[in-house]
Amino acid sequence: MKQNQLKENLLQKKEQAKKNNFAQKVLNLTEKIPRGKVTTYKIIAEKLNCQAYRAVGTALKNNAHPIIIPCHRVINTNLDIGSYAGIFHNPKKETILKKEGIKIKNNKIDKEYLFYF
Repeated sequence: MKQNQLKENLLQKKEQAKKNNFAQKVLNLTEKIPRGKVTTYKIIAEKLNCQAYRAVGTALKNNAHPIIIPCHRVINTNLDIGSYAGIFHNPKKETILKKEGIKIKNNKIDKEYLFYF
């Protein structure tokens, strides 16, 4: 039984390392989004050769450095501003994006502001 427990612990650690690696890749890409531009969860996931759009959102939600790593520049595929700090249509996100020169109308952003990697 002890050996089974050790194997289980090892598998859990490997799985956690995989998640951390994915999250780090998401954050590394997010750092590259220039001021005045936004990208989508889908664009980031596709750049990482996957369809884990929600996992991208989770990685950004857990971003420990939200202004340094500009997770506020990531929006929904339908160009809606989406969430920030776990709050849907967070006014703080809208304020930050507007300060960066992005025009927002009815919580939507025009395609001209989209950034592709």
